[in-house]
Amino acid sequence: MTAVRIEGLRKAFGAKTVLDGIDLEIRRGEFFALLGPSGTGKTTLLRILAGLELPDAGTVLAPPRRTTVYQEPRLVQARRVLANVTLGLPRSAGDAGLAALAEVGLEGYGTAWPATLSGGEAQRVALARALVRDPELLLLDEPFAALDALTRLQMQEMVAELCARHRPAVVLVTHDVDEAVRLADRVVVLREGSFAVEQPIDLPAPRDRDDPAFIAHRSLLLSHLGVTPGSGVTPRSGVTAGSGVTAGSAGEYRHTP
Repeated sequence: MTAVRIEGLRKAFGAKTVLDGIDLEIRRGEFFALLGPSGTGKTTLLRILAGLELPDAGTVLAPPRRTTVYQEPRLVQARRVLANVTLGLPRSAGDAGLAALAEVGLEGYGTAWPATLSGGEAQRVALARALVRDPELLLLDEPFAALDALTRLQMQEMVAELCARHRPAVVLVTHDVDEAVRLADRVVVLREGSFAVEQPIDLPAPRDRDDPAFIAHRSLLLSHLGVTPGSGVTPRSGVTAGSGVTAGSAGEYRHTP
C-alpha cells in the first residue's frame, strides 16, 4: 500500500532550484533515507511532506496523520514530560502518553521537567510525542545528530524497533551513511535537485557494520557522495562516512503554475 506519492515535484528559492522534477513512492511500513550534501534540498523535501512548504509545481500525496522529529527535541520547558508528549491532544490521551513514554524507555518520567533530562532522554520524549499520534508517516530530520556516539547508536536501535512495531512510512534525513544503511529499506542520494542514485538495502536486521554486505552498501553510497571510504567528513559535502564510533485534510496538496 502506497503511503507517499510524489510526481514532478519542483521547488525553487529565488533563482536557485533545490528540487527539480522529483518522483517518489514510499510504501506503508517502508523506512526511506535521504542522503546528500548540505543545501541539496533534503530538509525542503521533508518540509513539503510535512505540509510546512508548498511545491512550486507537481503533486504530493501524503497521509493526514504525519509527525516530525527534529534534531532538537523542541520541548516546552514550562510543561512536564507527559504534558509535552500529549501537547495538543485531548485530556483523555494521558494513558496513551504514558504508554508511549514506556515504549521509549521513560516509564516513570511523566512528571519530570524537561530541564532535568539528558539529551538522549529529551529526544526520547520527542519520539514518544510523535508515536502517541499514531502517525502513518514519520518524518525524521537528523534526529540523532546532536547526540553523543553511544547514545546515537542506542537511539538508532530503538527507532528501528519502534518503526518495525508500529509500521509507519518513515522518511529519514541524515548525513550519516552508516545510519542510513543501518536503518533504511531504501536509500536515495539527492544531488543538484534530483535523485542521483536509489539503493535498496536488503540486509536482515540487526545489521552489522562489519558485515561485508554492509560495507559494500556504504562504499557505493560514499562513492556517489564523492567521499572516499574511511575519510570521515569532507568539508565540501558535510557527509560522514561513519556513525561516530570508528495540504488539505486528505493530506493532498497540488500546485500548477
